[in-house]
Amino acid sequence: MVSKISSSVKISAAMMMAGLILAIFFKPTHYLADSKPALVLSELIPTDLPGWQEFKNFTVAVPDPTIREVLDATYSQTLTRGYINKNGNLILLTLAYGRDQNSEATAAHRPEFCYVSGGFNITELGIKKLMLGTNDLDVRHMIAKRENYQEKISYWITLDETTTLPGFGRKLAQIQYGLSGRIADGMLVRVSSPYLNDEKTDALELHKSFLNELSNNIPDPFRSRFFGS
Repeated sequence: MVSKISSSVKISAAMMMAGLILAIFFKPTHYLADSKPALVLSELIPTDLPGWQEFKNFTVAVPDPTIREVLDATYSQTLTRGYINKNGNLILLTLAYGRDQNSEATAAHRPEFCYVSGGFNITELGIKKLMLGTNDLDVRHMIAKRENYQEKISYWITLDETTTLPGFGRKLAQIQYGLSGRIADGMLVRVSSPYLNDEKTDALELHKSFLNELSNNIPDPFRSRFFGS
């Protein structure tokens, strides 16, 4: 069993190395974003949703200014907006879109890195399944804590019109796009529940409820760029 696992790791590493070497000689030039309808986050995302209203009186945990410079250089657009439901549950939605997702330097970052840089401690809750309409999404679920503040967070990343998570799968897809001469666009989709300490409220179900309404209210030509096809 150990030898089989070792062989599998070696094969995966060899595939990645071969892809990186080939990518040097076959530099992609075609931006997929150029062949799609223009995406403007502030116009596409409704300020109010069924059961949810925009909530402007909130404070976002802003990362260190040096991190902010990196984020601004990486993403073409970002949007952060708060929503509240009739029970007083607050959701923070963060979207970060980039035209170039083909490399680690330009691709969407892991949110946990920004939280840690802001002094938060991260507790991983694992990869969870969210059924949004007909889409069965894998999302990373975690808790970020700092002093008396905490957020329960769910996020995923899109590559072109496919949902994924950071790791080997995304890296392999990046290589495949590069070898075909294409530069995929994509985004980070993150929802979080600040101050949610009530054990009676399931954060994942709260996120699912909000995201279903969001999905239902994004125009059809754009929905797959947030939630996959």
